[in-house]
Amino acid sequence: MLFYIKTLLIFTAACFISFDTVAQPNAVPKPRHSFVVIAHRGAHVSYPENTLEAYQQAINIGADYVEIDLRTTKDSALVSMHDGSVNRMTSGQGQIKDMLLTDLKQLAIKYNESQVKGVYRIPTFEEILKLCKNRIYIYIDFKDASVMQTMKVLKQYEMENQVIVYINSLAQLQEWKKIAPNMPLMLSLPKSANSAAGFKAFVQQYAPSLLDGDWLEYNEEILNAASKQGIPVWPDIQSKDEDQQWSKAISKGFKGLQTDQPEALIKFLQVKGLR
Repeated sequence: MLFYIKTLLIFTAACFISFDTVAQPNAVPKPRHSFVVIAHRGAHVSYPENTLEAYQQAINIGADYVEIDLRTTKDSALVSMHDGSVNRMTSGQGQIKDMLLTDLKQLAIKYNESQVKGVYRIPTFEEILKLCKNRIYIYIDFKDASVMQTMKVLKQYEMENQVIVYINSLAQLQEWKKIAPNMPLMLSLPKSANSAAGFKAFVQQYAPSLLDGDWLEYNEEILNAASKQGIPVWPDIQSKDEDQQWSKAISKGFKGLQTDQPEALIKFLQVKGLR
């Protein structure tokens, strides 16, 4: 992505809530609203991105999903941070993959003037699952982690039916389908799938459970094709002026969006009678 929008996959072709999800192959967690709101890196308007506090705020405002970025430390711990390095977001320097969890936990996460002052730390996957279980679904942006280890922890917390996984490479897709074939996997729309025929070929080859990507990439033909095949499309709309684009996105027919402004989007949807 640009800083806030994920890079498209180019494959070889080019508040407590009730969770009653049925454990079926590739079953997407049952939505609790007719329009799904995904809090990108948590509700990071008030709290630093990818912190437990930002995730808690997403729960507080009633978002449907919290998006996390999963990475692995030198000692194989799973943590959430968007960047591969800690340079931008913390008081430290270095690559997460080269650092021990104990060292990462000593780092203070930076916050800006508009965010609540406090001491923020890099959260582990286990901490995130404890916070979110039975409260909000989790959208895992699978950056750099082990599928086997991720599933082990999900099963430990009995959370495997409360998550979806965004795939960033063909190798990741193959590994997930091999190790956890029942996990709902989300892919971005490749350039080859710009028509109904191209879309059909893409789905037949990669069998996505959900679709992401930039909302501007989708046209009526593709959205109709996705709808006919029962594939939810919840694209990215994150931008500085995204609130000016919500009406256009909804008019296109989307039933979910990933946003940097989840609280404002929820209020917007409520006013429109869509939530």
